[in-house]
Amino acid sequence: MAEETAKDITRLLHAWSQGDDGALASLMPLVYDELHRSAHFHMAREAPDNTLQTTALVNEVYLRLVGGQPVPVNDRAHFFAVCATMMRRILTDFARARNSQKRGGSAEHVPLDEEILVSHAPRVDLLALDDALTALAVVDERKARVVELRFFGGLDVMETAEVLQVSPETVHRDWRLAKEWLLHELA
Repeated sequence: MAEETAKDITRLLHAWSQGDDGALASLMPLVYDELHRSAHFHMAREAPDNTLQTTALVNEVYLRLVGGQPVPVNDRAHFFAVCATMMRRILTDFARARNSQKRGGSAEHVPLDEEILVSHAPRVDLLALDDALTALAVVDERKARVVELRFFGGLDVMETAEVLQVSPETVHRDWRLAKEWLLHELA
């Protein structure tokens, strides 16, 4: 990302945090591609019966940002952490709604998209993961945030460390321990 663009993003984030609604409209074209990549990463892990599309997930994040109160954000990484939390909630709510359908909710969806058919990404039960993350947050909130930022937000170790204001080594350690804890919980 060009240095000038990074400065524009930071300036717009601060303006939006101060209540400038126009700043969010100017910000979204600058961060859209990165949000879309993050959403695509999550959608690849979704169950085959998921009908939510990547673009719809990004649009839903945008609608929640526009419809809610401006969120005080410190920088680009913090903004993407907020968006990661929103994506997690949207995907979890969508999975709950899908599972609660009375008719046809458990019918197998056959995707026509070749990319989905050849995807080797492991499928994740979002409801079970959400429950396990909620339980982990009771035990260790920082480890739960590390998982949320890395898994749902697509942030790398350095960005996660920046958001949580810890060292990259701490993020590595928390990530490893949280994965072990979650695997045990989900087993």
